Amino acid sequence: MTLPSKPPLVLIVGPTAVGKTELAIRLAEDLNGEIVSADSRLFYQGMDIGTAKPSREEQARVPHHLIDIVNPDETLSLAVFQQKARDAIAGIYTRNHLPFLVGGTGQYIRAVAEGWSPPEVKADERLRGILEGMKKDRGLVWLHDRLKSLDPKAAEKIDARNFRRTIRALEVIFTTGRKFSEQRIQGDTPYHLITVGLIRPRTELYRRVDERIDLMFMNGFIEEVKGLFNKGYSPALPGMSAIGYRECVRVINGELTIDQAKAEMKRITRMFVRRQANWFKESDPRIQWFNPNDENALGEIRQFIRNSL
Repeated sequence: MTLPSKPPLVLIVGPTAVGKTELAIRLAEDLNGEIVSADSRLFYQGMDIGTAKPSREEQARVPHHLIDIVNPDETLSLAVFQQKARDAIAGIYTRNHLPFLVGGTGQYIRAVAEGWSPPEVKADERLRGILEGMKKDRGLVWLHDRLKSLDPKAAEKIDARNFRRTIRALEVIFTTGRKFSEQRIQGDTPYHLITVGLIRPRTELYRRVDERIDLMFMNGFIEEVKGLFNKGYSPALPGMSAIGYRECVRVINGELTIDQAKAEMKRITRMFVRRQANWFKESDPRIQWFNPNDENALGEIRQFIRNSL
């Protein structure tokens, strides 16, 4: 048997609400591991309930990295995240622990795991200002449709509500004259990748999404958003475009009832779940899929990882 020549990196991937957090923690406890978050929503301090951030008790069970690393009014580019994740993983190796890269943000997982070189196009403030004006005058949907007409592959993987990523993709296209989706240069991964995918029947997953959203409001989601406003954070910030936060803003402004906000969140999250499947397909031979509901799933995943090391 040929031993891997690269250090191991375990990827735990799957859609929102599938159960990645608890399973990753249990695996890290069993296998002397540490968790690196690749969920772009968990970067922001003070945005806890609406992002389903691991609780303090969960984070205390095993070391977690790249959670609460920026303020809500800051941005974290893909390239900066990529470097921070690599640094965190390197630190885990020095402690002779096993790194787990966990998340549902496919772009961030792939960038770290596959050695992407993001497009080196500097921000063009003039062009960005024009695109921001278009967003204001014509709306997010129009801007995303414009991206779809120029680069369907990029548009397929970018949420229409994520105007920051939509504008960045258009900025790169207009600056270089090339499609954004063709400019991610994939290098040779520096890791021996062990990829665990979690999957549940779609009806069950939607039920878990609905229950999670109901629980968010029971746990004080509206109060969390009001607290961010009281600290001076604007509802126009990119972080506030995350699913749920925009709906809470509309509740606070009297534009929606809580029940209407819940219904909208559930609808959008289901669309998001379907979009996540574009990043991690069940047909991908590099991913070993498991249903967390299976009685022996934890043991089987643990053994799969051990056999792959």
